[in-house]
Amino acid sequence: MSADLSRQDVNILSILQSDASKTSSEVADIVGMSQSPCWRRINRIEQDGLILKKVAVLNRQTLGMDLVVFATVNLTTSGRQNLVEFESSVRNFDEVVECYTMTGIWDYMLKIIVKDIRNYESFVRDRLLALPMIRELHSHIAVTEIKNTTELPLKTQL
Repeated sequence: MSADLSRQDVNILSILQSDASKTSSEVADIVGMSQSPCWRRINRIEQDGLILKKVAVLNRQTLGMDLVVFATVNLTTSGRQNLVEFESSVRNFDEVVECYTMTGIWDYMLKIIVKDIRNYESFVRDRLLALPMIRELHSHIAVTEIKNTTELPLKTQL
């Protein structure tokens, strides 16, 4: 945690990451300060780049996107060109909502969200495995969602 953040800054960030639609006046009431200083703190926090963007978190099940797959990927070779091409391609796949390079036996882990297993099969066959640098792909289908949050553990990091 940055040494420049006060406990009040952390409280403000916690509130905003839980509900970014709150006004500075509402946040000020929750943290027990007046609106103007709270607005200035929020503005400074935003200018410091601690808030990347404000978004609406959508309900994927209501939208009919019922399948979550964690796919592990190994490339044919780990040369720079393969890495750059793979990462560029993955950024353009809407179905891939997260992608990480990994330590250990896998080069990448992807989180993929689609409507159903047929859509996943189509995505894998027609788009993902069409990438020539993929040597190996393993799919791990999520059965039950236990926890899914975008909130960072701010208060435990002080």
